[in-house]
Amino acid sequence: MIREATPADVPAIHAMIRELAAYERSLDQARATEEQLRDALFREHPAVFALVAEDDGGEPVGFALWFPNFSTWTGTHGVHLEDLYVRPAARGGGHGRALLAELARICGERGYERFQWWVLNWNEPAIGFYRSLGAEPMDEWRIFRLSGEPLRALAAGSTPR
Repeated sequence: MIREATPADVPAIHAMIRELAAYERSLDQARATEEQLRDALFREHPAVFALVAEDDGGEPVGFALWFPNFSTWTGTHGVHLEDLYVRPAARGGGHGRALLAELARICGERGYERFQWWVLNWNEPAIGFYRSLGAEPMDEWRIFRLSGEPLRALAAGSTPR
């Protein structure tokens, strides 16, 4: 079953974010707290949303965390999937596909024309899964990120060291 996350899901979602970070070899970078997650998801006007996949016993076994984006080319919003995770013991049970299908349904319901996400180039199981759904890689695009000192330097009008 796929459903919208509730505040009671925050500990499970937080734990799965940490599991995902460990799988992606970046656990030391996963600094978000349960409190930050709860605030982001459940404030009066949230800018980020989550879906939860449950097993037959009602236990959370996966989640999708997403937020709307906007395309100046199509003139419409879209969905950016920040994280998709299904616990290893539940993989192959259709939970990942169901989470993505629900996000695709949200796109259709809201008139969103794009649904996009990033995947690490070494994550062949995920890449194969996404291709099986008809998703296409955007190989000509590169992701850039400013954080830490370079972000602070740019904000201050200087160049980083």
